[in-house]
Amino acid sequence: MIHPSALVHPAARVAPGVEIGAYAIVGEHVEIGAGTVIGPHVVIEGRTRIGAANRIAAFASIGGPPQDKKYGGEPTHLEIGDRNTIREYCTINTGTVQDQGVTRVGSDNWIMAYVHIAHDCRVGDNVILANNAQFAGHCHVGDWAIVGGMCGMHQYVKIGPHAMVGGGSILHQDVPPYVTCSGNPAKPYGVNSEGLRRRGFSAEAIASVRRAYKTLYRAGLSLEDARAAIAAEREENPELGVLLDFLASATRGIIR
Repeated sequence: MIHPSALVHPAARVAPGVEIGAYAIVGEHVEIGAGTVIGPHVVIEGRTRIGAANRIAAFASIGGPPQDKKYGGEPTHLEIGDRNTIREYCTINTGTVQDQGVTRVGSDNWIMAYVHIAHDCRVGDNVILANNAQFAGHCHVGDWAIVGGMCGMHQYVKIGPHAMVGGGSILHQDVPPYVTCSGNPAKPYGVNSEGLRRRGFSAEAIASVRRAYKTLYRAGLSLEDARAAIAAEREENPELGVLLDFLASATRGIIR
């Protein structure tokens, strides 16, 4: 299951059933879960832990050191969950001690070619990142979010669960849950209703999200007043809790 030309450090922990392609390199502190397939010419280094049943395509670079001038060789980490698809030439770096020291990618994500996930990023589960989406350090991407191709994310930007970012967008501020956006700089353009329907949200839940969007973006309210108005409906519409919690934790402000 390991090609004769692959270089796998004797101390690397490689589970049974892992396939490693030609000329791939696996470093000393790497752990790879059962059933994962590593393509040819892939480099996996650093203190990297990869779960089960992942597919990593040719020439990806996983676990490289942070592209941060403050990095001084500290033993930081990268953690990747299960059943992810990571396509050609993706780069995912380890964390820095200026944050929590770890970059995390969840499970069941579809990460297309040339995506860059920088140090200390957090990517949830069931996320789609299209070709050449680029995340600077400390970015967070919530579960079920979709980011279009050729997008750029400023440091510390957060994208909420179920949000959708149109191709070619540039994000300088946070994108709340459920919101669709596009442009440079990105602007909000409504609710990701179709995505919510596909994920089993009821018509009533989607309607409540749409009302919250109108309160946040079309009622002419300040952010604090909009939050208060949405909070008044939280008890009867639990899906609004995700939105309110996100707004409370936004550090760069939200796109408006």
